[in-house]
Amino acid sequence: MDAALATMQKSKLTEVTPEALGVSFRVAETQDLPELVRMLADDPLGSKRETLSDPLPVSYNEAFEAIRDDPNNELVVATIHNRVVGMLQITFIPYLTYQGRRRALIEGVRVASDARSHGLGAAMIQWGIDRARARDCVMVQLTTDRARDDALRFYERLGFVASHHGMKLHL
Repeated sequence: MDAALATMQKSKLTEVTPEALGVSFRVAETQDLPELVRMLADDPLGSKRETLSDPLPVSYNEAFEAIRDDPNNELVVATIHNRVVGMLQITFIPYLTYQGRRRALIEGVRVASDARSHGLGAAMIQWGIDRARARDCVMVQLTTDRARDDALRFYERLGFVASHHGMKLHL
């Protein structure tokens, strides 16, 4: 485990700042893609739908390029000492509601398994909220699978409210 994370684990801090963890955020780069897919596949749901192979399926590269080239999408990584330890995708969506204001959608939030429970997820979400404010969004929304009870509690602790019922139709 990284020394910064080990230090935070020993101190038993429940809330840490990105600065205290030595975390920085940046736009994901092509060379990050294998680690991003590894994080996506590293849970019971992701392991059933992601394909972690070398080389990665071309579809991941195509999706990465589409996200990178879309000014309303940002795929962001959290790094500690240049190691990718977290990721999220934030999409800025124009709406007619709220007098034509934008909202931000945060999806694909993942933290590397050895970096969990140190405040990194909260720091990432706070970064996303700050980014949404900078883009003049009226709200931040996200979804989490109903099977992810821990994630639901995590988002509620951060102030998110389950105000709507989301529905999906897989095609």
